[in-house]
Amino acid sequence: MNSVILLIGGNEGNRTENIHAAKTLIGDRIGKIIEFSSCYESEPWGFAHQQNFLNQVVEVSTTLLALDILNLAKQIEKELGRKPKTPAGYEGRTMDIDILFFNDEIIELPQLTVPHPKIQERRFTLHPLAERWSQLVHPVLGKMMAELLDECDDAGWVEKAPYLSTDR
Repeated sequence: MNSVILLIGGNEGNRTENIHAAKTLIGDRIGKIIEFSSCYESEPWGFAHQQNFLNQVVEVSTTLLALDILNLAKQIEKELGRKPKTPAGYEGRTMDIDILFFNDEIIELPQLTVPHPKIQERRFTLHPLAERWSQLVHPVLGKMMAELLDECDDAGWVEKAPYLSTDR
């Protein structure tokens, strides 16, 4: 079995329902969700938008390979209303699913880099990772998630969303 850690979230539509729907589809198509963080609300990273993001990290046990997971994640995003990326750069979205880690492998392909190359730059990713996987060591940087969070220069606002149910 393989272990994949995904970041799921978005800032358009019903953010909470979109996360629940993504988790259901991930469980149906990619593998069994064995662990997940709390939901975190954060301001957009890398662009301006009126609506904050809601994100959650999930760990999935799967028999699939990383590229198969990537393809299924893109299908799930599309089903949940994600519009194709434009050359304008970062923009709002109903759902985004990023592969953060795949086992402890380092993957460098034109369509996929694992670990995700921007983990250490993004508080909205590091907060949920440090919550549940604080001792996980980044296989390229050689540091635990808690260390990366402590060292992160991102000044963006991130807050645990305790008012949201994360149990489904």
